[in-house]
Amino acid sequence: MTKRVLLIEDEPNIIQAISFILSRDGWRVDTHADGRTAVAEVARRNPDVVILDVQLPNRSGFDILQDLRADPGTQALPVLMLTARGQKRDREMAERYGASRFMTKPFANAEVLDAVRALVAP
Repeated sequence: MTKRVLLIEDEPNIIQAISFILSRDGWRVDTHADGRTAVAEVARRNPDVVILDVQLPNRSGFDILQDLRADPGTQALPVLMLTARGQKRDREMAERYGASRFMTKPFANAEVLDAVRALVAP
């Protein structure tokens, strides 16, 4: 069975890179770029894992993560947070709000693939 990932990111180069890495590994990759409608898109797509950028148009990834964790249907959904700002404060916020993993940009392709695989491992 194909695993599905929802990539919530607004930078075209990152969307293209992550989509290529994961689809080559057998993942079905859906993408979404608007923070305002991201939570509804997670519900609609029902992914196995979410890759969530911190800085999105219209709504912060941290706000989206809080909503996902407050909903019993997505409370346990694995979420990999991505940020261009690798500051300690961002990492602490991600942990406090319930991110499963946290990664800073730029990242190594293998690092993303390993993280996503680990998040869905039995």
